[in-house]
Amino acid sequence: MQAHLLFQRMPAETAAEMLRYLREHEREAYKSVLSSLAVQRKLRPVFIQKRPLDKQIEWMTESMKLRVGNDIGEQVIQVWLMKANKEMLVAFLDAMGIEHDGEGSIDNLPETMDPETLKTSVDGLLEKYPAHAVALYLNVFQSQRADGWPALGELIASDPRLQIGAAA
Repeated sequence: MQAHLLFQRMPAETAAEMLRYLREHEREAYKSVLSSLAVQRKLRPVFIQKRPLDKQIEWMTESMKLRVGNDIGEQVIQVWLMKANKEMLVAFLDAMGIEHDGEGSIDNLPETMDPETLKTSVDGLLEKYPAHAVALYLNVFQSQRADGWPALGELIASDPRLQIGAAA
């Protein structure tokens, strides 16, 4: 699923959580996202920067819901997952037996996923991490292959906690 579609489906609180994380911990990335979105919308970045933070975040979220905001939205999601949720990514990859760099990045995607191992791994994530973060990560992970993985696709489709917008 493309990033702009994820932003359309996710709760506003999740998008705000991502952007607040960027603003607090990845300040340059936040400024870059704001500036890039403003330029795309043919606005001067200073016009958006002068708004109160809540209005900035609301405007940025609405902009990333548009098809033209897809690439920027993808970067926001990636930074938030890789930086703010690294522990969750590593836990999933370890539980699935997928080799990674210790930071949550992988070079070689697995060809298949064992449904039983996957279910156990996801249940473990849902016990330890917020469902909205797990749902977003697994949906993004599923999109890393053209057709995804059948076992993961079935799990996402059958478990409301893993569906973007349904996760609490």
